[in-house]
Amino acid sequence: MIADTIDNDVVCATRSWLEGVVLKFNLCPFAHKPWRDGGVRIVACLASSEDEILEDLCSEVNALLKLKPEERETTVVAVSGLLRDFESYLDFVDLANSLLLANDWEGKIQIASFHPDYVFADSGAEDRSNYTNRAPYALLHLIRENSISQAVESHPDIDSIPQRNINLLESMGQEQFEEILKLSLAK
Repeated sequence: MIADTIDNDVVCATRSWLEGVVLKFNLCPFAHKPWRDGGVRIVACLASSEDEILEDLCSEVNALLKLKPEERETTVVAVSGLLRDFESYLDFVDLANSLLLANDWEGKIQIASFHPDYVFADSGAEDRSNYTNRAPYALLHLIRENSISQAVESHPDIDSIPQRNINLLESMGQEQFEEILKLSLAK
């Protein structure tokens, strides 16, 4: 079940995280334009099973693909009740990517993943670098492949973005980093 009302707590927390972390610190240099243009849809997935999450994902991908990019560029699906364990979440992301393949959406939609306990394979659990992908809820960010291709072509050094973000987080003072911690935790 999807909820997309502006006053939904999950949607509000996700919106606050996007504004206060991703956009404020420019963690994704491609997020500003669709955000400013109103092309980002945030929904709360209130599913009670993984099968229901997959159904909701199907609905959201179909809805996204029916619209022109200027109408809706991207959709962020915030899962509030399930996928709390990070390893289970990663398994689910694999399942969601299989769903894209099964529905012939590969090459059209890509899923970017964020989680409250996100840990990169080569980092410790408390490393600041993990906060580039930590969010208040398990997120499945549906991104148009064409948009990714355009972003890659337009950026002078796409490969430098992850290291730039890590350097930024590691160089922050504790007070500023506390802002990120606060917004990255579920309410």
